[in-house]
Amino acid sequence: MEIHVVTGDITRRSVDAIVNAANSSLLGGGGVDGAIHRAAGPELLEACRALRAGAYRDGLAVGQAVATEGFALPARWVIHTVGPNAHAGQTDPGLLEAAFRNSLDMAVSLGAASVAFPAISAGVYGWEPATVAEIAVRTIRKHPGTGIHTVEFVLFNDAVTRVFRSALDAGD
Repeated sequence: MEIHVVTGDITRRSVDAIVNAANSSLLGGGGVDGAIHRAAGPELLEACRALRAGAYRDGLAVGQAVATEGFALPARWVIHTVGPNAHAGQTDPGLLEAAFRNSLDMAVSLGAASVAFPAISAGVYGWEPATVAEIAVRTIRKHPGTGIHTVEFVLFNDAVTRVFRSALDAGD
């Protein structure tokens, strides 16, 4: 499995699946979540409302993942995961690891060969980017990733990109 680190807009990546750092409501929000909902179009919100009307009536739990179509995105699928919110006391690294691992598990079950991840929980959820990068890289590397050929970390600025590159290089 190849792992790449890039600065850019995750909504423009030509991969099979992009991971959405969603909130538990699955109904859109700010940051990456809002950008993905805007770029995918109103059908994504309708698909998320359908999830909430069915198996996810209480929302998606921290660390879990669920998929929808990508609609107007270049990606075929959006994998929604809820990262832990450090400001709400969710500081267990296992929760963050679960968000990355369960997203990859979902990608495997969809048959995705390429997946793009944001820096889950590194934004408004208050986790230090270096901690997120270390957990993300470690989790991706130890995942069997059956059928996944490429994982991209698509990051919103150069500073976070440097932190992820450093984490990736540290494991080489």
